[in-house]
Amino acid sequence: MDQIGSSSPDSPSRPARRLTRTVHPAPSAPRRPVELVAHGDVRVDEWHWLRDREDPEVIAHLEAENAYTADMMSECSDLTETLFTEIVDRIEETDRSVPVQKGPWLYYGRTREGEGYGIHCRCPASPGPGPIPSTLGTVGEQVLLDENALAAGHDYFAVGTLEVSPDHRLLAYSTDTTGGEQFTMHFVDLDSGTELDESIEDTSYGAAWANDSTTVFYVRVDRAMRPHQLWRHRIGGDPGGDVLVYEERDERFYLGVERTRDDAFILVVLESKMTTEVQVVRAEEPESDLTVIEPRRQGIEYAVDHDHRSAGGHDGGRFLIVTNDGADDFRLVEAPEDEPGRAHWSELIPGRPGIRLQGIDAFADHLVVYEREEGETRIRVIDAESGTSVRVAGPDSPSTVWGGSNPEYRSRTLRYEYTSLVTPHSVFDLELDSGTKSLLKRQPVLGGFESERYRTERVWASSADGTEVPISLVYRADLVGPPGGGTPAPCLLYGYGSYEVSIDPIFSSLRLSLVDRGFIFAIAHVRGGGEFGRRWYEGGRLAAKPNTFSDFIACARTLVDQHRTAPDRLVARGASAGGLLMGAAANLAPELFRAIVAEVPFVDCLTTILDETLPLTVLEWEEWGNPVIDATVYQLMKSYSPYDNVRAVDSQGVPLRYPDILATGGLSDPRVGFWEPAKWVAKLRETNPDNRVLLKVELEAGHGGPSGRYEAWRDEAFIYAFILDALGLADTAATGTE
Repeated sequence: MDQIGSSSPDSPSRPARRLTRTVHPAPSAPRRPVELVAHGDVRVDEWHWLRDREDPEVIAHLEAENAYTADMMSECSDLTETLFTEIVDRIEETDRSVPVQKGPWLYYGRTREGEGYGIHCRCPASPGPGPIPSTLGTVGEQVLLDENALAAGHDYFAVGTLEVSPDHRLLAYSTDTTGGEQFTMHFVDLDSGTELDESIEDTSYGAAWANDSTTVFYVRVDRAMRPHQLWRHRIGGDPGGDVLVYEERDERFYLGVERTRDDAFILVVLESKMTTEVQVVRAEEPESDLTVIEPRRQGIEYAVDHDHRSAGGHDGGRFLIVTNDGADDFRLVEAPEDEPGRAHWSELIPGRPGIRLQGIDAFADHLVVYEREEGETRIRVIDAESGTSVRVAGPDSPSTVWGGSNPEYRSRTLRYEYTSLVTPHSVFDLELDSGTKSLLKRQPVLGGFESERYRTERVWASSADGTEVPISLVYRADLVGPPGGGTPAPCLLYGYGSYEVSIDPIFSSLRLSLVDRGFIFAIAHVRGGGEFGRRWYEGGRLAAKPNTFSDFIACARTLVDQHRTAPDRLVARGASAGGLLMGAAANLAPELFRAIVAEVPFVDCLTTILDETLPLTVLEWEEWGNPVIDATVYQLMKSYSPYDNVRAVDSQGVPLRYPDILATGGLSDPRVGFWEPAKWVAKLRETNPDNRVLLKVELEAGHGGPSGRYEAWRDEAFIYAFILDALGLADTAATGTE
């Protein structure tokens, strides 16, 4: 079997061979210098003008960039189509999720071949426990919302909120048709199937019904796109009579709303990056005043659920609170619902070094605990009476397990989900009393996929300060190559490393288009993420942010040093804050990578974090520091900001050659401005004119890229084609995987 990863005509010492193409001049954005002054320091920004989306010249420039990218990738059009066809051919296009019961209904989603969006459905549940009826989807089905019908005529479409009322008679849903993440909320009478003649403009994510099934709470954002207001709407009431329930005036905090699992309370969650305050109102009394669980204290975080069991001999139920108060990796406490403050907290699960308590689900007779240990997720089920516990884990390592949809408080079954880099997404039910588990569904992968054909493992890299950083790998089992000798394989290394977000090992059928061509796919679990709990996060934020970059470079060097790959076969990829990581890696170690894919990259981070008028800037200060008031933070961010550190020569004065770069952006993106990749690309081209640098901007989308599953798959095929072309593999890859 011919393996592209083990028998390429290009040796590691020679540049990769690409498809030949006519070279066209890249767009050149004119320099219009603007001096940016802070703390006595002057930066000259030559392309500051690209921030103005209302300027016709800016739009014209973005259109020119898109045309240039299409032109430069035109000879890969057959390859892109081949990859797209492969991706679609592996997917069960007409499919259905595993139904979940809530009250008298089974709720589920499904897709139809040829349609880009999901369909939300329900059907009557059989009385009593039992298997899913074989007639599901054919008898008694009610379509709650067909996203395809709503998306018709729009270049972009997304649903933000989808909530059925407690009596199952009304549906609240919200839609966005720009990618700007501002939604219009609508209501449907599910008995008649008709949409009500009332809607709410400019809402954000999240909504919560009160138990009367006529009162709904929703969220609005301020001019900086910060969710800051909680409103109360009454179905059929005065159109202008919505009530402002709460407004959060501290610009560091954002607001969310949700129901407790037992449907007893509405939670109003107020969070900054490092501090939490939760206020509650009884779902039976939606017009009563909010009650604070525990007033905010800087650096103290907590999450709340409610349980009907009493606490400490008190009458009524209890609040279950997961908090870092007194435990770096969080602990679980309980408090009586009538006295929820810290003075009445009683510890149920203490903090344990090395075990991050991520959350809990309270059932009537069991407590389900979600933990992270040794860099992997775990589930533990505790019997509420005896205190005995059982741990749920999967057969592979590394792997990922998490709680699924479990809306029924009195259920005696836990729905959980599992995957690894070689095991497709799998849905299980666990009988809480007996511990018996049942596989309900494993993601179908068409085309003869067999997990046994692939291998997954975890290797370790030693970072600059001696910290051991894990790398999760997947590759074909018959891949000829190290360890053990052979030609280094092509490799795609993914990284993120911010906000305590863990990039856990999960399966992707799309990824097979690279892995089946002899690629190693690798995840660098760098600091700034949450893979090893709070210490891992703290090790890559604020003043420690450079550790994120050195960790990623160490991971790349380790894969090269182990002869698994080579610099001319190594591609890096990251998005958003991971795009900042890509920009930093390009500046710090351009010789390590043949190409870099930076999606919606946060590459002009210093300028953005200095500008308090931009969306979400003030919220971000607890993650990155505040360079507005702190000169030390300013200098640190200036030292790693990718846009501010593009280099023409190395420390010896030798001209640098950057990797091939594909950057993406979204014109409506409220999180990372489209101008960040646009300015970065302009500067890269001016500084390193011999480099291939491409920019692809979605003019009708936002942070998440194009909407609709087929458009998302085609976008992925385009990125894969860029990667294969950059490595000189486009000509052979276009013929298939073998």
